[in-house]
Amino acid sequence: MEKVETIEQFEQIFLSHRPFLFMKHSLTCPISHRAWLEFERFTNDFPHIRAYYLHVQHARPLSQHIAEALQVKHESPQVLWVTEQGVKWHASHWNVTYEQMKKATMSAS
Repeated sequence: MEKVETIEQFEQIFLSHRPFLFMKHSLTCPISHRAWLEFERFTNDFPHIRAYYLHVQHARPLSQHIAEALQVKHESPQVLWVTEQGVKWHASHWNVTYEQMKKATMSAS
C-alpha cells in the first residue's frame, strides 16, 4: 500500500502499474475509518495486488483529478479497481468491504 500525494504520481501509476486498487480516505469520517480497516485487511491478505491511497484532506486537487480522469464521481471513502480497460469496479461508504474488493479484483481483469 502506497500513499499518493500528487497528480504526477497518480499519472505515473495509471500509465505503468495497472491493474491497481485505489482508495480515497477521509481522516475525519467514521465511515471512512471502517472502510480503511477493510482496505487495510484486504491489502494485507493480497499483497500481490498493487494498492494506493490518498487522504482527501491533504490531496483535494488530486482527488478531483482522479474523479475527472477516471470519470467516476468523487466520494469518500471510495475504492476503485482500475485495469487496462479503465475503472472496472468502484464502491463507496458502507459498500467498501473486504468481500466486495475480493470479488471485484478476482473476477475483473
